[in-house]
Amino acid sequence: MDLMRIRREFAEAERTFALLELHSTADGALFVRTALQTTNKKQYVLSIRFPDSYPNAMPNVYIDAPTINYAPHRYDAGNICYLHKTMWNPGLHNLTFVIARAAKWLSKYEVWLNNGGVWPGTEFPH
Repeated sequence: MDLMRIRREFAEAERTFALLELHSTADGALFVRTALQTTNKKQYVLSIRFPDSYPNAMPNVYIDAPTINYAPHRYDAGNICYLHKTMWNPGLHNLTFVIARAAKWLSKYEVWLNNGGVWPGTEFPH
């Protein structure tokens, strides 16, 4: 895990997103918590967890609140599918990208809730 890169990306993401917190884990890793509000004025709290191989593997994004019992486009561990894992590019993607894609996922989730369970946009098998 490239801790210096995560700290740099966190500082960059703070310029775009207002509610960000950087936390350390007991084993010295880092994770980010953020709060996002959708256009429907619903608020969500997310955790972004970086794998040991970051930036070569994409971070996992979890919705901490409110509790979502079921939604499509989530992996077995409960993290959301904001980008297909094969599309992650450490040269192009960063924390700001991840948060923006998570916000897009939340918007699609709310559309899915309100339109009878049809996910908007293109879908890829997980």
